[in-house]
Amino acid sequence: MGDRPVLALDIGGGTQDILLYTPGVPVEGCVQLVLPSPTVVAARRVRAATARRRAVWLKGTIMGGGAVVKALQEHLQEGFPVYAEPRAARTIRDNLEEVRQMGIRVGEEPTGEAVVVETRDLDLPLLGRTLAPYGVELPPLILVAAQDHGEAPAGVSNRAFRFRHWRNFVAAGGQIRELLYRRPPHYFTRLLAIQDSALPGHEILVTDTGAAALWGALADPRVKQWAGEGITILNLGNQHTVAFLLEGDRVWGLFEHHTALIDPAKLAEMVDLLQQGELTDEQVYGDGGHGCVIDSGYRPRAAYRRVAVIGPRRGMAKGLGYFEAAPYGNMMLAGCFGLCLALRGKEGNGALYS
Repeated sequence: MGDRPVLALDIGGGTQDILLYTPGVPVEGCVQLVLPSPTVVAARRVRAATARRRAVWLKGTIMGGGAVVKALQEHLQEGFPVYAEPRAARTIRDNLEEVRQMGIRVGEEPTGEAVVVETRDLDLPLLGRTLAPYGVELPPLILVAAQDHGEAPAGVSNRAFRFRHWRNFVAAGGQIRELLYRRPPHYFTRLLAIQDSALPGHEILVTDTGAAALWGALADPRVKQWAGEGITILNLGNQHTVAFLLEGDRVWGLFEHHTALIDPAKLAEMVDLLQQGELTDEQVYGDGGHGCVIDSGYRPRAAYRRVAVIGPRRGMAKGLGYFEAAPYGNMMLAGCFGLCLALRGKEGNGALYS
């Protein structure tokens, strides 16, 4: 997968999947971890504070919402206060006035005892301390995948704003190597916060979790074989579902939805319409998803009827006849494998999935 040691992290809504790739060591022998995601860890701290009837003080930077936001809402409903530093408060909403309207005291410090909940997606010092007793050091090159809706302008839905990025990507040619960033667009504030977590001497490249899953699926030999002719790659994540129409290194179209709003029948229908080139942005967005885009040059072919499915919620696709991709025999680390292969393509060391 490359000639440099790499720390790859795929940060999802339920788990954070970690690979320390060492050149010359079989992948099966590299350090691999599946841990609760940072938002789940933070949510547990909030719920512990609720149980102790204590105030919560959010300190840190922007991180993924999801579980921690739900826990904070429940904490407020129980009548206990939440304080937040402005940067940490953006974990909840980009618009701080909306955060204040929820009852969160932004920029205020608690007057009494409060439980501090640190907000950050990447804690390299903690990971380094955890691995040090095993004689494992963090390499200087770090690759991180996380989903970022982007900081939407006032009056623009964050769902619509996030999908605008996908739409622009497809319109620009859909080359998947362009999705691994040495510096992401300015509106991806979560990814920027992750990069700002770098320690001296470390370099962090970032991407979207959907892109990492796409690359990871291509690490499966069967998917690699099919991709040259055209294939549909489906990632069923804990929070989001995304399907790509891929030929070679080019994405011709995709849809993105919330996994909780999908059942097997709806999933099969959306995938079928996507393959036919008939799924519309209005259908997906109107159903509570992020959207759909299909390039005007896309032409349906039998090859695209093949679907490779990946992700922790792939069980939803049981019975649909999809191929369950398992790169290196470990589906849960697919995003990490994908990050390493994406780096290879980014640096011009061959095709992304060679």
